[in-house]
Amino acid sequence: MKKIKLEIKALSPLAISRQKPGGSISECEGYIPGSVIRGAIAGAILQQSNQQLSDLSQNGGDFQTLFLGDNPAIFQNAYPSKGNAILRNQTEKIGVLPATALSSKTKSGFKTDQNNGVFDSLIDRFCAENYGLAYDPTCPEEKGGRVEPFTGFYSKLSNKYHSVSIQKRLLTRVGINRRRATSEEEILYSIEVINESETNPQHEKSVIFKSEIIVADENLSNQLENFIELNRQSFRIGGSTSRGLGKVEIKLNGIAIQEDIDAKIRTKMQILTDRLIKRWEDWSKIYKPIQELDKNRYFFTLNLQSDAILTEKWQRTTVISAKMLKQFTEIEDDLLELEAAYSSYDYRSGWNSAWGLMKDVELVTNKGSVYLFSTTQPDKWYAALAKLELEGVGERTCEGFGQVEICNDFHLVMREESV
Repeated sequence: MKKIKLEIKALSPLAISRQKPGGSISECEGYIPGSVIRGAIAGAILQQSNQQLSDLSQNGGDFQTLFLGDNPAIFQNAYPSKGNAILRNQTEKIGVLPATALSSKTKSGFKTDQNNGVFDSLIDRFCAENYGLAYDPTCPEEKGGRVEPFTGFYSKLSNKYHSVSIQKRLLTRVGINRRRATSEEEILYSIEVINESETNPQHEKSVIFKSEIIVADENLSNQLENFIELNRQSFRIGGSTSRGLGKVEIKLNGIAIQEDIDAKIRTKMQILTDRLIKRWEDWSKIYKPIQELDKNRYFFTLNLQSDAILTEKWQRTTVISAKMLKQFTEIEDDLLELEAAYSSYDYRSGWNSAWGLMKDVELVTNKGSVYLFSTTQPDKWYAALAKLELEGVGERTCEGFGQVEICNDFHLVMREESV
């Protein structure tokens, strides 16, 4: 199995629109969904099939296996990057903040001269509930200052967190009379787009998104890599591409073969468990718990890094229960417990260009949702969780839904250590 890392540079405004079911207004997403990347690459391959320019399109079986097979390639969402990590030769981690992240109500954001910082509340909430107390934190930088959930994307460089966002603008267009091929009177419309560049007081820089494609077959991975490299500036992403929007350049930012991923999961689970036990002991110095913490239990979290389509007993749900997790991983563990869940929901639809039809409206669990599990048999779970982190959970994972991270390290940021 190979992981192809992509760096997507916007060369023109991107119209990654999303219309809520039942609504009449199209909103622009702040990222590039995996389904959009998948459609753009598949469309480019099929476009070249008529000219027999693509190795993938010349052999129908390769295209079928890559996009429609039993184990298709997984196209993950592309999230905005700081853009300067490569210039400084630093490894950048891009992710979605967990639903348990909190920040000051008046000066929210990662710690700067103007902002009071962000911290996580998962471990403290767990302790408070098991001590029979209400958890109502305040901002550590302000006496009695209120806090509220802090959501969005983050970039981590040299163990320092940064907020990542993109700038949008409205483009006004005039309707065209198809019979006369001239502008139509009284027809004006606006399209919300992502800016192709980011302007700040120091300089202007291109907007860059980062994504990954996970391919099970090494031969297909090499073919896909070659195709992307040869057509790096030929891809069009999003809507209104015939009007000059959606032009991007896709670069391969290295290919990583998964090695020792089980050991990484083991380490992250151990660190989270140790921090939770340490915090529990800190609480015990002041309060008395309802019941003692079982020191033989190991804790781990599932953090949704993209929206997920979850089903239990043929019904949509927003909670990954212990039973569902055992079904995802095919692990038998009667002592697995769901300790806490923080999730919300939304509705998603879309447009299938191949069929020329609207996609079904799906109830999705929002990215950033957090599920805390515990078990007394951690050895059973290392390999299974590592596989889950690669393949995702729920339905339509090949389109970027259901991306998960095990034990997001932001849960280790305590209130007094806000970043």
